[in-house]
Amino acid sequence: MEVRNRDEQVPFTTKDGSTIRSLLDLSNAPVANQSLAEASLLAGGVIERHYHRVSEEFYYITAGSGIMEVEGVKREVFPGDAILIPAGAWHQICAIEALEFLCCCSPPYSHADTYFA
Repeated sequence: MEVRNRDEQVPFTTKDGSTIRSLLDLSNAPVANQSLAEASLLAGGVIERHYHRVSEEFYYITAGSGIMEVEGVKREVFPGDAILIPAGAWHQICAIEALEFLCCCSPPYSHADTYFA
């Protein structure tokens, strides 16, 4: 069993500009096939539009609201919304109000798998 406490994980900024806290990933556990992180954006904050060639992602909104865009389709998102981001799909999220969400990636997130236009 592997247990990691949120408050023991140090936040960092990803290549796309989001601040995340890895909860379980390759950096802190013997993870093979997925990663789980908590992300946050201040009101008005934007994650740079990007895609991952290999990783499929889920975002799960836990607080705040924002505009999610996947492959040109935009939708307002709120707490309780779960979003599928297929591997290879261009995506971006903008915070209307301070936004917090969980990010699940399979295979695990890596900076090397983050691509920009």
